[in-house]
Amino acid sequence: MTTPQSAAALPDWRPTLPWPGVEAHKHARGRLGVVSGRATQTGAARLAARAGLRIGAGVVRILCPPDAASVIAPAIEAVMLTAFTSDEALKALAQGMDAVVIGPAAGVNDATSANVRALAETGAALIVDADGLTVFEPWPEELFGLLDRDDVLTPHEGEFKRLFPGLLDKGREAAARAAAKRAGAVVVLKGPATLIAAPDGRLATNDNGVPWLATAGSGDVLAGMIGGLIAQRMNSFDAARAAVWMHAEAARLFGPGLIAEDLPEQLPAVLSALYAQRS
Repeated sequence: MTTPQSAAALPDWRPTLPWPGVEAHKHARGRLGVVSGRATQTGAARLAARAGLRIGAGVVRILCPPDAASVIAPAIEAVMLTAFTSDEALKALAQGMDAVVIGPAAGVNDATSANVRALAETGAALIVDADGLTVFEPWPEELFGLLDRDDVLTPHEGEFKRLFPGLLDKGREAAARAAAKRAGAVVVLKGPATLIAAPDGRLATNDNGVPWLATAGSGDVLAGMIGGLIAQRMNSFDAARAAVWMHAEAARLFGPGLIAEDLPEQLPAVLSALYAQRS
């Protein structure tokens, strides 16, 4: 069954949104990690981290190579920062985190693949995006073997073709379903009508997309939003559906001239409207 989720029809994931109670504290609202690339590739992680914080994760920490720390530190405030020197050190830092985003501008290299492997040994749900996907192009089955149903892959069509060659020949819906089953994880196939597929066969089509999202860094923001919701213990399929819808709604509210940095700043308005509609 394919479930549409549009601006006109109120989406059915709304009752599962993780609103904090009066006794909530930052750790109860979830801990999100975001892995950064090297010193010249830190913007994507900062976008993802800010989005995760804006969507409600209580604690967000960027995990970065040592050379990136001095670049990131002056550019963040509420987001925390810790440097790591190896995949084993990253694994230790991620222990106790609820979700980790890895891939945005991480680099298509051995370090990124080692970092994904290390994170898969923690208890954190993984949101694997961008370079975290592309680096496994020669051996996609290895990536799939690291994943479970709480993890999320967020490819655009080019990345999807690299990981799942030939599947798109069946059409986007069939391809997304087959990919989620093969990976054993939620797959977000991005595009004008983004598809969200679960390994058990569920499929949602998001049809409130807007053209203003065709800008560098918007996918990094989406990855952070998904991670922020999962960190708050929202089911991964619903978290992906909710984040995709809110991502598009934030872009619609801003309109022409949107750049990725604008998206997290629109989330309070999107969340406020959803909060007013809660049942």
